[in-house]
Amino acid sequence: MNSSRSGVVISVVIALSGCTELSKEGPTASAIRNQAALKVGSASNRSIFDYVLINVDDKIVHQFGKPERPSFYGTFGNAKSTPSRLRLGVGDVVQVTIFEAQTGGLFIPTEAGARPGNFVTLPTQQIDGRGLLDVPYAGPIQFAGRTVNDVQDEIAQKLANRAIEPQVLITLGNQRSSQVSVLGDVRAPARIDVNPAGDRVLDVLARAGGPASPGYETFITLERNQRKMTVAFDDVLSNARENIYVHPDDTVYVYREAESFLAFGATNSDITGSSSKIEFRASRITLAEGLGKVGGLDDSRADAKKVFVYRVMDRTSLESAGLDLKRFGPNHLSIPVIFQIDFRNPTAYFAAQNFDLKNKDILYVDNSGAYEVTKFLSLISTATSTVTSSAESVTAVGAARNTVLDFNN
Repeated sequence: MNSSRSGVVISVVIALSGCTELSKEGPTASAIRNQAALKVGSASNRSIFDYVLINVDDKIVHQFGKPERPSFYGTFGNAKSTPSRLRLGVGDVVQVTIFEAQTGGLFIPTEAGARPGNFVTLPTQQIDGRGLLDVPYAGPIQFAGRTVNDVQDEIAQKLANRAIEPQVLITLGNQRSSQVSVLGDVRAPARIDVNPAGDRVLDVLARAGGPASPGYETFITLERNQRKMTVAFDDVLSNARENIYVHPDDTVYVYREAESFLAFGATNSDITGSSSKIEFRASRITLAEGLGKVGGLDDSRADAKKVFVYRVMDRTSLESAGLDLKRFGPNHLSIPVIFQIDFRNPTAYFAAQNFDLKNKDILYVDNSGAYEVTKFLSLISTATSTVTSSAESVTAVGAARNTVLDFNN
């Protein structure tokens, strides 16, 4: 009977050796490969993407720990961070008032009598599609694209030979050309008139009712003259330099995005009940905080030396840090990067406190070699228990059969 038990054990072990898993909820990988009508690409172990592996130390933390944040100030420059001189434009409604030094002139006749003041106010007019506006005795005047002072001086010069020391005052009634569009996730989207004293990004947002979502999930895109930049609302709020002046015809678009990272591998996310997609719920978080959100490393599974952060980075930022990227073609402007951190190193936790996670990063913690051995031994133990149980059943059946034969004899 021992030989029967041994045969069963050997059969089960052989069966297990040909399997990669004991149960499946779908087709096997070999079935998928074999039944394909067309196979594209190589099935070899070659890397799908070329990537850069960076072992994190103090130098790397200094270079990459605090990624450069998008900037309005850096995009639109220092010169453009001052209030723009508002100019008249098509559609603006203006009123022209002409003053003369004394009566008896072109607009103030001698018989004006007790008329208050030596001036005349012309009816309000709208600047036409050509940018022009007619002024009596001065003719069509180009208003659009010019400042109020420039137009006033030109009208006064053209009336100088007819009026008595004329002076001109232009009042802007409806400023339709000097507006900013504030759209998106604000409480009151609108076209907003730009204050001649200058309005900043936060000023026009306030006039549009402010963001409708939490600040840490709010982003602002400013578009000007076919250039655009997106900056986090909290960055504009916390850094006065980012709160630049808006210009007429700017578009300010506000939207909501919950920044997050993905976590896989040997973490305690099952214990904390968190999913593999973890939202920041803050304007920025560090690697240490990210690990805290998933409950830290799983002591029974994790290899503390093999904690990885996957990120796609701009080629320029890598080259400026001195990395040789010749292996990547010149057209590869985005480079896959994997950062590896060894948490067996006592200083690694200081590094993790100074290494920011970015939106859509992937955090991966590898299993330790001891855990892989434990999994294998557990599989063998399960198989052995099954085999032992089967062998005992075979022994029991054989004994019963012998008893029946003895009874019949």
